[in-house]
Order: sequence, then structure tokens, then C-alpha cells
Amino acid sequence: MNTNINFPYRFNERGRTADAGADKHIRDMIYQVLFTAPGERVNRPTFGCGLRQLVFQPNSQELATATQFLVQGALQQWLGDLIQVEEVVVEAIDSTLKVTVQYTVLKTQEHQVSQFSREV
Repeated sequence: MNTNINFPYRFNERGRTADAGADKHIRDMIYQVLFTAPGERVNRPTFGCGLRQLVFQPNSQELATATQFLVQGALQQWLGDLIQVEEVVVEAIDSTLKVTVQYTVLKTQEHQVSQFSREV
């Protein structure tokens, strides 16, 4: 039985809760950590890293470096039992913030690379 619920929540073609494969589920969880602002979840007020709010900051190398450490720390805190973060690369290009996360899935030892971006 698959207990990985698809994100965002939706129903499948049979009218049941849609599920996701293990790789997609981990990518979905990374997305949730990145784009959830601390204080947004009632029962987990420290969850997330608030990446969306950083899009509105002035674009600079300092911001990209600070964001990189923020993202890496949040992923290690919230998903450290599932993945090992190998590298986080943050690029602020015009109105887009692009985050590339390289990680190893601890259960399978598979290396993965996921990219996330957000436009203003």
C-alpha cells in the first residue's frame, strides 16, 4: 500500500486520494519546505524557509548566498531523515529565483537533482 499522498492534494481518476511515487513524494516535500513560510502552518510554526518572501528582496550575490544557507539548513532540519543534501545552488535572475537541490535519497542511495523556481 502506497502512503505517499500527491502534492498538491487531488483526486485520482477513481475518485480517491491521488498518490505519488517515492521520488516524486520527496520532491514534493522539498517544494513544501522551500515555499512554506515559517508561521504558515498552525501546528508547525517553525516549518519552512519562506523562499517566496525572498523574491522581493534586492537581487545580489549576498542574497543568493544567504538564501543558499537558509535552504540547506531548512532541508536538513525537516527532511534530514529522508535525504542528504549534497549541494544547493541559488540563482536570482531578473524576476526569477531559481533553486537547484542535489541530494541523495537515504533509503535507496539514489542521487537526485531537483530544480525549483519562483517568479515575482
